Amino acid sequence: MEKIKCWHFLQDDKRLRWGSKEVCKVGKTYTCEGELKLCENGLHGSRKIMNALGYAPGSICCKVEIWGEIKEEKDKLVGRNRKILKMINAEKILRKFARLCALDVIDKWDAPEVVIQYLKTGNEKLRAAAWAAARDAARVAAWAAAGAAAWAAAWDAAGVAARDAAWAAAWDAAWEKQEKRLVRMMNEAMK
Repeated sequence: MEKIKCWHFLQDDKRLRWGSKEVCKVGKTYTCEGELKLCENGLHGSRKIMNALGYAPGSICCKVEIWGEIKEEKDKLVGRNRKILKMINAEKILRKFARLCALDVIDKWDAPEVVIQYLKTGNEKLRAAAWAAARDAARVAAWAAAGAAAWAAAWDAAGVAARDAAWAAAWDAAWEKQEKRLVRMMNEAMK
């Protein structure tokens, strides 16, 4: 029987969200009863950590194996059995990851200095000021984006198709880069 290695995030209290709602432990195998149904019944996971992050109810990151009856969609799966192989509170890692992702695109906007300093250092004393400055900058950017959207609406169909293809390729490359980064960060922390 094939066991699929996956990523899964738990609530910060480490409890199962459904069924027994018991506190999860490394090394323990969990099983479920009833019909497997994605997002409703079963033991979930994602082959890619970025997909698992999209469903995260908290910052407890787990490496798991899922086996038995399995139903799978593009970004997640649900199975009859799940064993937790490793588990960490990843809050600090996720914050650092988010800052690194933001720094990857910092050159795409005129970021206030306090935002840049917070992203580079993670200094919590700068966080509130950085959020306020970023929010103000976002308002200005929203007005600029509205103007850009009006201009873009004037593009011909071929231009739109080319732009969409370029955007999709850039998105896929960025997504894969972030996937590799986050996997590396989690694996280092789980050693």
